Formats: sequence, C-alpha cells, structure tokens
Amino acid sequence: MTSPRAFPASSGRHNLPSSYSPLPDGPHSAGAPAETRRPWKGLLVLSCGLLVLVSLVAFNGYNRESNAHFHLPAVAHNDSLSTSQQTVSPTTLEPVSRGVSAGVSEKSNRLFTGVNVASFPWNNSMLSWQRTAYHFQPEKNWMNDPNGPMYYKGWYHFFYQYNPHGAVWGNMIVWGHAVSRDLIHWLHLPLAMVGDQWYDQKGVWTGSATILLDGQVIMLYTGSTNESVQVQNLAYPADPSDPLLINWVKYPGNPVLFPPPGIGAKDFRDPTTAWLTSEGKWRITIGSKLNKTGISLVYDTVDFKSYEAIEGVLHAVHSTGMWECVDFYPVSKTGDSGLDTSMVGADVKHVVKVSLDDDRHDYYALGTYDENNVKFIPDDIKNDVGIGLRYDYGIFYASKTFYDHSKGRRILWGWIGEADSEAADVTKGWASVQSIPRTVVLDKKTGSNLLQWPVEEVESLRLRRDQFKNLKAKPGSVVPLDIGTATQLDIIAEFEIEKEALEKVSESNEEYTCSSSGGAAQRGALGPFGFLVLADDGLSEYTPVYFYVTKGSDGHLKTSFCSDQTRSSLATDVIKQVFGSSVPVLKDEKLSVRILVDHSIIESFGQGGRTCVTSRVYPTEAIYGAARLFLFNNATEGTVSASIKVWQMNSAFIHPYHPQQTASV
Repeated sequence: MTSPRAFPASSGRHNLPSSYSPLPDGPHSAGAPAETRRPWKGLLVLSCGLLVLVSLVAFNGYNRESNAHFHLPAVAHNDSLSTSQQTVSPTTLEPVSRGVSAGVSEKSNRLFTGVNVASFPWNNSMLSWQRTAYHFQPEKNWMNDPNGPMYYKGWYHFFYQYNPHGAVWGNMIVWGHAVSRDLIHWLHLPLAMVGDQWYDQKGVWTGSATILLDGQVIMLYTGSTNESVQVQNLAYPADPSDPLLINWVKYPGNPVLFPPPGIGAKDFRDPTTAWLTSEGKWRITIGSKLNKTGISLVYDTVDFKSYEAIEGVLHAVHSTGMWECVDFYPVSKTGDSGLDTSMVGADVKHVVKVSLDDDRHDYYALGTYDENNVKFIPDDIKNDVGIGLRYDYGIFYASKTFYDHSKGRRILWGWIGEADSEAADVTKGWASVQSIPRTVVLDKKTGSNLLQWPVEEVESLRLRRDQFKNLKAKPGSVVPLDIGTATQLDIIAEFEIEKEALEKVSESNEEYTCSSSGGAAQRGALGPFGFLVLADDGLSEYTPVYFYVTKGSDGHLKTSFCSDQTRSSLATDVIKQVFGSSVPVLKDEKLSVRILVDHSIIESFGQGGRTCVTSRVYPTEAIYGAARLFLFNNATEGTVSASIKVWQMNSAFIHPYHPQQTASV
C-alpha cells in the first residue's frame, strides 16, 4: 500500500536512502513554490503538516515505500546572494533576428517568436547562479564559435567569436583568445584579431589553425568585407617564439580567396585545418551551398597565399542547405589514439562534419576519403552528412576539432548557446559557454559512430565522492541521493533492468522519440529511468536525464537516451524542450551514463559517449544550496538497479592574464 510523500525527521543520516516517491505527472504549477524557512519550534509541526497537505494536492499520485527513514540536509542559502532582490522588470518579449542578414546562421534563439510572452522577473541571485564554474566562458559579453584551437609550445590555445561590446551577437565580431596548460584552467589574453581592414571590417569570422611540418602556425579565417562579401584571409603570429602567441599579423595580400563563380557572396565561409596531400600540397575545404544543396569546396595550396580550386566538391548532400564550420579529419579503425589531420591509410576512416545553417545542429558522417578523386564516400547513405548522426542532440553548434600532438588525441570543442531570453542575457551581462573539451574516437564495437568523452583533465576538479552500490528503484519511484548540494557534479552510473521484466514485457511497434513522446512523465513498461538533476526538495523544478527502453516486434530491445527540460524551471521566458536520440546498446552491455552538471549547463554522455545530449537550464528554486540529485524510475514494470558514483566538482581557475603569473599556471 502506498502513502503520500512526506519527509520524516531522522536522527541519523543514511548513505543509501531507501524511501521512494513517484515522479509527478504533468507540468508543475505556475505558482511560486514555498520557500524553505526556519520558523519557531512551536510552528514546526504546523508547517510540516501544511507541507504534506500541499504535497497531496499538487503532486497527486506520490507514494512511498519505506524500509528506513531518510533525512535530507537542510537547504543552505548563500546569504550574500540570496538577499539580493533586484529584479528584471517584466516586459513583453520581442524576439529579433541576429546574424542572418549579415550572412551567418541565426544567432538569436528567437524565443517565442510571434507569441506575446512576459519576461520572468529574474533577480540578481538567480542570474548570478547561472554562470558556470568549470566551463570556459569570457568574463562578460557574447561568445559563439570556437576558432583555431591548437597546442603550441606547452600551451593549449583557444580562440572564439566574441562581441566585446555586449551580450548579444552583433557590433563587430572579433577573435577572443585564451590559453591553458590543461584545457581546464584558463588565462584570458588580449583580443587576437579585430576587424581593422576592409576585408574583415564587418566581422572576423570563423577560422582554423594549421601547424606546418617546421612548426610554423598558419591561421585562415573568414572575413566579412565592407560590402558584406565573405572572403578568406591569412594571419600568422607576429612572434613565433612567444608561446602565448599574443600578437598576430594579417597577410598584406589578403584576401587570399574570394567566392568562386556561382557561389553567393554570403555563402563562402569557415576554412578547415589544412591536411597534407601525397603530392606535398596543403588542402583545405570551405563550406557553401548551391541552391539547397550543402557542399564543401576544395582548394590546394603550397604557401597559403595562392590557391588552386579543385574541380567538383569534397562532398554534397541535397536539401541540407548552407554548410557552416565544416570539419574533416581521420579516425583510427584499430587504436584509441587520435590522428594527425593528414593521416591516411587502410586503418583509417574519415569524418565529415558540418554545422547546418538551417537548423543549427552539428551532423557528421563516417566514410572513406578518396584522395585521387578528392571525394568523400559515406559508409551509410542513410546516415549521410546533415540527415543522420549528430555530435550532440541538445544545444551544441559550430564545433571544431584539433589534433593534440602532445597527448596523441583529437579534441572537440562546441559552442553551447543560451535558451533564455535576450533580455535576461543583457541583464546578466554575458551569453554562451563552451562545452568541456571532448576526446573523439571511432567506436570500435559498432564501427558506425564516434565516441565522445570529457578530457581526462576535468577529473582533476573532483572533490568528495559519494558512492551508491546496487541501489534499487522500483517502478514509479523517486529516490533522493544524499550527497548534499548538487550544483557542480560529475556523475557516473550503470543501470540494469530486472531480468524478469525484460522477459515478460510485450513486443510492440512502439516508436519512442525523445522530442515528441512526452518526456520523463510519459510512462512505459521499461522506462523512463535515470536521474533528476538540478531538482529542489519539493520537485517544483527538476531536469530528468534518462533512458527509455522498448521491445520491438522482432524481440530486440531499443534504447533512447534523453534530457527533458520541460520542468527545469518555473520561469516562463526560457525554452524548455526534450532532447535526445536512440543509443546503440550491444549484447551484455549495461546501460551507462556520465553527467557533468555545472550550474546552467548539463552535459550527458550515454553508453560511453555514443549519444551525447547538452542542455541549458535556468531554475529559480533548485539553485545554490537548494539543488538536489535524485534517482528515478518512472517505468510501470521493471525495477532498476543502479550503481552510482557522484563527485562534487571544484571551480576552474579562469581569469585575465598577468605576465607575472604565467610561470605558475
């Protein structure tokens, strides 16, 4: 028999709580949830009684099966922040388009376009909490595409699209620049390049670095001219002996490439890292389109100043639109190390990745590179570029990889945009973060997808660890995990569904799609189950990251990996969607997940990084000391066993560069 959820007092703290309560059905109340308070002792019983009554009314269907009481720590507020009550005045949102007219992809999320929605009254405490602690972002203002990442003379270099004058895309985009010893702790350097020439007057746009055989650094980038024509330009370090590469020189003969005949003036951008051909020439590809067909143009060069256009294209896919930020690189079919961009051979597959201007997602395909005919042949036409696999099924765009020769790995960066209102971004003074850098390798088990995983250096931020072994979550239950606050976490877990449930569940033709199947509140025989991250004690706000398993008519199990933001915030002016996709699960594999939680960003990696989902969330209650973590199982049939490790994460050291501090970082 079940009873309404309550939070009984407990004299002790259990590392493995065994109380359960179900996931609420339907959206949360639009009203403000009760605050955690410390009343006089005489009012405590009355307050608890009211809390139980509210639970009965607002969360119909909560139940609890208990073998032992549990105790959640009291909510700890950050007094210096929570006392700040300055708010953003509610106004009607009027979304505007940014970037398209200038010749790049939409840089505004166009929140609630065509709908009159009042902005949420954010206060400083809420907005301050949203800033991440260990993801890279500038001190202030707008950031988008990663540019020219590389490893040079002991330092990782990261350049990025930056608006030095505000928290929205616009004004004159320049290149920000930062360096790191370990990809985690960063020094902000002076701007690398600004639009001070006619050929980049309207923007220093995306580009890539190439390190030549003799160690020289070459940077190619797209400039938007004084007439908004997209041209390619060459730059190089003013002092190659400077490991920080603070000063850059633009080639006096710029531009080095103009849009070729038949290509639009605003459809020619984002040159790749160059690779060396068997003839000793350097080869690059640049994104473009012909009508609605996305294409990658190819050029050969010897000196990066003059170029030979190669007839045809490296690859093209109908109806995919403009290809931005094209990336092209090899992956090993036999080893787990990354490969230099110029590597070819029988043990190599190649990756073509594009950022689709039309939908702002990053797609990739695996295939074979035919150097003689300068063609990419995809392994699977059904999963060709722009119509199949994605790097990430959440918010993740304009990504770029580089080969880290110091550790023999390929590293991926991705721009993580905002999902709140532009008004809120302007008030908090910044917008966008970068993903945690990820290693990229071929999945040797499937041979048909990549594996992405956070770089090992992020583990240096781990602090206290809590571990839960063989924790049972019965159907329709929510299990609090007693870890304390849950704002900065690294979570690793494995799940097993009880064998009896797997055997007895009926076969069906059910097609589950994360984005359109009702999110975590939609119950099935074998899912959803996973974690509620950035949740408050009363579950007025929470973000489920979960698996959903179905049994097909052929008797085979199909698994989806999803992230549901629909209940992530009580705010009305944020985009709340359900992201995710199917994930391959091979015979005898347990379901596994890793989740990085860092304030307003959640990066999730299913099955060792076969499927990745990045979300931006903006809670109003589940912040600071009130943020909690729960295990949940909203399935109707199977009990789930979970083995979980959770680390609290330290903050990264990201600050402006001072010459006297260089040696110590």
